This record gives sequence, C-alpha cells and structure tokens, in this order.
Amino acid sequence: MEIRPQAVAIPKSTDHLEKGKYGPIFPKTPACYGFTIIANVKPGKAETIRQYGPTVAKALEADPTLLAPLKLHYLRWVLFDNDTRFMYQGIFDTDFDKYTEDAVALFRKAGIDTVFVNLEGFPADWKTNTAAFVKFLRDHQCNSFLEYGEYPYVTSDEIKKALKIKAALAEMLEQMQ
Repeated sequence: MEIRPQAVAIPKSTDHLEKGKYGPIFPKTPACYGFTIIANVKPGKAETIRQYGPTVAKALEADPTLLAPLKLHYLRWVLFDNDTRFMYQGIFDTDFDKYTEDAVALFRKAGIDTVFVNLEGFPADWKTNTAAFVKFLRDHQCNSFLEYGEYPYVTSDEIKKALKIKAALAEMLEQMQ
C-alpha cells in the first residue's frame, strides 16, 4: 500500500459545513483535525504562560498517558508580538466538539488550569461551562486555508502501532544475526 502525501484547500466560508454541538464541523483533512487560536495575553502573564511548558513536560514524564484522551499528534504554543499574544495550535484525531469536551474533562479530573486562563476574555467558569470555553476558542480561532499531510489521514494510534511493529521487527532481525 502506497501512502501518498495530500493537501486540501479549505474554503473561507463555513456556511456549507454541517453544524455540530458547538458550531461548524470542519472535515478531517490529510493533517487530521485541529485548530489554531490567537489571543491577547493578560498583562504580566507571559512568564506564567512560559512556565506551563516545563510544567506540562514534567507532568508527561511522570505520566506519559496524561494527554492521551485528546488523541494529539502535536501541540504548538507560541508567544509573540513582544509576549503580548499567544498562539495555540493543535492537531488531533477527533473532531472539534469531542476534543474540547475531552480537554475540559481532562483538566477538571487533573485539577489543573489550562494555559488559557492567562488570556484576555477567557471565561472564569470554563470548568463548568464548556459552551463558554468553546465560544472563546471559536472567537479566537484562525482557520487554515490549506492543510497538508505527508502521511494523510493516519491517526496517532496507527502511527504508534506502526512504530511498535518496526521496533519488534528490528529486534527480531537483530536477534537473527
């Protein structure tokens, strides 16, 4: 089976998209699902946001499955414009509605706050008001107009499985020598 890279151009208008619980349901692209938000940082909170980096890294060292419910491929957090604006970009295997509901549930269960609490306009009641959390995301969402996948439509679980098979084959071949 040959896997060929693919790209999809995404129209600006979302009027034609099916509506989900929290707005338009964007189709799965070769990069899977995802979104980008850009928001203003609350004054004086840039360093607090930066500290989330080592905090998340340490939490994942302690529990590599911590973010597993989100079915992430990757996340990218960026502070820019002299640390006054924040960009969150995530690519994952579930649609937007499921991802956001899973994220709120994960933070509630873990008893921790999202980095978003340091952004202007983020709702204080986000842990009990998923609709307000989603509204913030939608209000700050910057939609893609092109998405590319070197290995299109492949889930994170499929990638992990392929890597396990590769490791098992490598070990088997090593033992045969």
